[in-house]
Amino acid sequence: MSEPRWEFEIAEYPKYARGKVREIYDLGDSLLFIASDRISAFDVILPTPIPNKGKVLTSMSVFWFKYLGDIVPNHFLTSDVADYPEPLRKYASMLDGRSMIVRKCRRIDIECVVRGYISGSLWKEYCTQLDDSFGGDVIVNGLSYPGGLRESAKLPMPIFTPSTKAESGHDENIAFDEMVKTTGVDLGAKLRDASIELYSRAADYARTRGIIIADTKFEFGISDGQITLIDEVLSPDSSRFWPADDYEEGRSQKSFDKQFVRDWLDATGWNKKPPAPALPIEVVRKTEEKYLRALEILTRR
Repeated sequence: MSEPRWEFEIAEYPKYARGKVREIYDLGDSLLFIASDRISAFDVILPTPIPNKGKVLTSMSVFWFKYLGDIVPNHFLTSDVADYPEPLRKYASMLDGRSMIVRKCRRIDIECVVRGYISGSLWKEYCTQLDDSFGGDVIVNGLSYPGGLRESAKLPMPIFTPSTKAESGHDENIAFDEMVKTTGVDLGAKLRDASIELYSRAADYARTRGIIIADTKFEFGISDGQITLIDEVLSPDSSRFWPADDYEEGRSQKSFDKQFVRDWLDATGWNKKPPAPALPIEVVRKTEEKYLRALEILTRR
């Protein structure tokens, strides 16, 4: 394993924000995104980084920004350090492969989640509501699902299940009607439609590469009056990637994403509150392998 990168310091520009994974610097008209090797689960930053994770997230996002760029504008400008402002070039070894410059946008504080399969928090909520369905449809956050679905079942069509975007603590799943109280009906409908179209295009492509994208989340902002895709896109951090040749309805799936870490944490009995337990070396190695494999399959790198 290569040496992981936990944090970064650049003296020439002010720090704009520090997320669970990313360090963001203000370049004036644009922002510098640097993806660290930190990993979070259940909205808590774990104390153990995953080597090469930041490079995988950046490479994957750049691939999808280019592949999906005709559906909706995105904030990506460049990931070539040779094109960065001169003061940043002395940090080339630190930035190469794990950074990109993006245009500034006004962020819309909604997580735009699209699901093609029933898994994760949706499966848990669905099971919770089964007892109240009396054999009919199951209602979760304002959406109706057929009774009798099994874990990991393919949904009749991709669905939009937004959530709040919390600055700290847990995001909360909300109904579309609740979301539009924040965004307005017109903007909310555009976010929903764009998210479903992005997911559908990506899922169709991934299927040709032998991967099922079970669900993913998008973030959007406004730039020059246009809805703009921002942050990261369809990475192993923000999506569930399942190997298609091992897919079987009625159980949890093998994956090329963060679910492996979540499952290990669940098995420890951790209460999902800070501090999180350290990851053992075998979990770190396996997670790195999964992330790199997802990148290799989907982008052919």
